[in-house]
Amino acid sequence: MAEDARIAALAEYDLVDSAPAPAFAQIVALAARLFQVPTAFVSLLDRDRQVFHAKVGLSLCETDREVAFCSHTVAQTDVLVILDATLDPRFHDNPLVTGPPHIRFYAGIPLHAPSGHAVGTLCLADTRPRNSFSDADRQILRQLADLTLDRLELRRLEVAQRASQSRFVQIASTSPDGIVCADATGHITFWNAAAERIFGYSAAEALGHAIDLIVPERMRGGHGGSLHRVAGGGKPRLLGKTVELPARHKDSTEFPIELSLSRWEEQGRAAFGAIVRDIRERRANEDRLFRLAHLDPLTELPNRAVLCELLTEIVTAGRAVSVLMFDLDGFKEINDSHGHATGDAALKAMAARLLACIRPIDTVSRLGGDEFVVLMPDIGDPLRAAEVADTIIAAVAEPFEHEGQTLRLGTSVGIAMAPAHGDSADDLLSCADLALYQAKGDGRDCHRLFTPVLRQQAQRVRSCRDELGRAVERGEFVLFYQPQVRLSDGSLVGAEALIRWQHPERGLLAPAAFLDVLDISRYAAPVGDWVLRTACTQAAAWREAGAPEFRIGVNLCSAQVQRGDLAETVRATLLDTGFPAAGLELEITENIVLRHDAEMVAALRSLREAGVGIAFDDYGTGYASLSLLKRFPLTRLKIDRSFVTGMLTSHQDVTIVRAILQLGHGFKLEVIAEGIETEAEHARLRAKGCQEGQGYLFGKPMPADVFANRFGLGFRQASRGMSAAV
Repeated sequence: MAEDARIAALAEYDLVDSAPAPAFAQIVALAARLFQVPTAFVSLLDRDRQVFHAKVGLSLCETDREVAFCSHTVAQTDVLVILDATLDPRFHDNPLVTGPPHIRFYAGIPLHAPSGHAVGTLCLADTRPRNSFSDADRQILRQLADLTLDRLELRRLEVAQRASQSRFVQIASTSPDGIVCADATGHITFWNAAAERIFGYSAAEALGHAIDLIVPERMRGGHGGSLHRVAGGGKPRLLGKTVELPARHKDSTEFPIELSLSRWEEQGRAAFGAIVRDIRERRANEDRLFRLAHLDPLTELPNRAVLCELLTEIVTAGRAVSVLMFDLDGFKEINDSHGHATGDAALKAMAARLLACIRPIDTVSRLGGDEFVVLMPDIGDPLRAAEVADTIIAAVAEPFEHEGQTLRLGTSVGIAMAPAHGDSADDLLSCADLALYQAKGDGRDCHRLFTPVLRQQAQRVRSCRDELGRAVERGEFVLFYQPQVRLSDGSLVGAEALIRWQHPERGLLAPAAFLDVLDISRYAAPVGDWVLRTACTQAAAWREAGAPEFRIGVNLCSAQVQRGDLAETVRATLLDTGFPAAGLELEITENIVLRHDAEMVAALRSLREAGVGIAFDDYGTGYASLSLLKRFPLTRLKIDRSFVTGMLTSHQDVTIVRAILQLGHGFKLEVIAEGIETEAEHARLRAKGCQEGQGYLFGKPMPADVFANRFGLGFRQASRGMSAAV
């Protein structure tokens, strides 16, 4: 019986086999856009079938009810969410999952008729699973369902009007929409409870009055006259259509209504009925959903979807366009230090400045976070694009005030142009992103134009990143060891552990081929930990084999430091391998030092107090200040090979080497020189008081077995199975 009543409720809409109204198509298109899914639809559940009344991204017209996800949805009162249908026992073997349309993600909400029966659903679907569907997502889907129900109710009343006047009045008495009927003279003959609520007049006050009662005085010669003409048998443009018009409340306020007019004969005389809906709330709802779909909620700039549509239109039309992509340098620091409210204020301020830098026909879009894009149609000249980029850089650099604080940001700009760099929105945005990455790498506060070399570099990085995962899983990394000697007598004091990649196709790769990519990958810290453990294990073995004071140098990577557990990791490694702290020397580079924070300094101090050595690698090649020698618990400076190579011919290099040696003496630090290749370099450094050295003169980096044979240490494989360790 319940199913019979539900089918009867569905029949009141006369939609199952009719063409979808444009309003439903607009709603499903909006739903697909808001949730970024390829498929959205309004589904009607007949007795034995599911009919897709309005749809985007779906080729099916109907299915059996037995396989319909929506059969489950209509049994609920609220949203049904299936994050991954292949993992759900109700749907994993469903033909709509195992075959076209290959549904993985589904979210649907029932559409209830005024009688309470669920006649259909509004649904989202995707071929990719999702991790979540938030409360905010559910609320947006409910609001879209409300819009759909608005349209459905209008349809129900229109169907009733076509059936008979008595049927119309019967439905009208319980309809949430206002129903007003008038006779041939234009006087009100029917006024339901919803009309009382909408217009403020009771039925007793409205019945018998002219229809002008609901028309604003200023328009009574306009659509008020049209209503009279309908009542008198005329056929104005309003008849048979749904239109939006201003209406008048009893308290004289005006508000928008949606009006659908129909006309019939009663006892040989014309009469008409109007379905009226107060659309203030719906307009606000539609406006909010439109803004969610098209605008960034914080800055109210066009979002990524709108940007891509505009860019696609421009390039499809064959027009030139410049794409400027940039993000805000220093934004994370402001957000972290001053709070998200200040960060939001900064983004709004920057959005206003960007709009002041462009032409009225240009578009500024916020992609998300602190990333923005400017589209400049009909500009294909790199110099003009560069001028705008410089203007943006200068505008962003101006300090701004917020709650009594003066804050500063910077930016870098990547530029791509059509048709030179691409013929699609995705290509151009990708090119601009690569150029932005280059600008940031070149020191920031500058702009860079895309070149094909940037794409080649990016492809190398992507390819290398993909292969790194395989290298970790298969244990393809190995350690080589370069000897470190005492310059006074050439005796072995230790070694520096250096990573190599035994690539299955390209052979043995030096760090220059992959280290830059590894350092920014998710494998950096785990591989760094593996290097530390393997080097300590091997050094412990060599101590047992005849070098009791053997020291091992291990390079730290930024990821190990930034993770926040450096001291604990090193202590645990020393304990597990049985290697003494005094035998380990951690090498840090300027990149790590210049990003230092109190936590990192504390970790290094803790390790130094435990006996671990801290060496500053490549000192003198960058911007590290002398004050860092005070702040960091260093034990050794390493003279870069560039100064060693140049010291025999360059007075400047000799001066730098002498200065580093003097600094070491003054700060009570040991000094080791890298890259010693000739006896002349060896003699010069020894004469100047350098204690230790490493370089090809004493030995190239070599595998552990070769190193052991070379220095008479015997050999025991220190570690196998890098993937297990990582």
